Amino acid sequence: MKLGIIGAMKIEVETLKENMENKTVTWRAGMEFCDGTLEGLPTVVVQCGVGKVNAALCVQILCDCFGVTHLVNTGIAGSLCNELDIGDLVVSKDAMYHDFDCGGFGYPHGKVPGMDVIAFPADETMISYALAAAETVNPGHSKLGRVATGDQFICDKAVKNRIIDITQALCTEMEGGAIAQAAYRNQVPFVIIRAISDKADDSADMDYPTFEAIAAHRCATVAQTMAKKLKNA
Repeated sequence: MKLGIIGAMKIEVETLKENMENKTVTWRAGMEFCDGTLEGLPTVVVQCGVGKVNAALCVQILCDCFGVTHLVNTGIAGSLCNELDIGDLVVSKDAMYHDFDCGGFGYPHGKVPGMDVIAFPADETMISYALAAAETVNPGHSKLGRVATGDQFICDKAVKNRIIDITQALCTEMEGGAIAQAAYRNQVPFVIIRAISDKADDSADMDYPTFEAIAAHRCATVAQTMAKKLKNA
């Protein structure tokens, strides 16, 4: 097994990079790929940048150039569920786009033409390890469910409610769906782990700066704990 861990922002991956051993650094497409071991497991950690295009590009590079066999997306997200508070964790059952709409051609909202699913399913084994890691890091504060992705930072209650209606997702963010689609097309098992940083409503601009670092560090800790569990499996 060789694990690829992707985060969009520096704060989401810097601790993971610091904790790696036998690390070599390669730059591709403006991204720093750190290739080494994490908790004894062969791992590549990379900051992909914000948004769906950066995320998908990163997955393809990991598959083509680094030979990763499994993928984890770590990072922060806005809550779409009243039961999820700031700092709580979401593990993806699947991921879909909230901003992809070819309804004018008869496709359901979120459906990418040519794909056989609307929501891209995470790997069951990866899910189980992610949930176990989340429970180790923050007992009793994780949920399994859908992740909704779009090229928007959600900070409006009306927009939030529309995303909930469209996707029935637990959280919203800007990379997971693209990582899921790219992994799905490459037949690479994946899971998304997200820590809640804000409520994705009118308070989001106030919550986000305060809780970003806490949530990002917690999610990175879950990703590292998952690497340890995978190594010992």
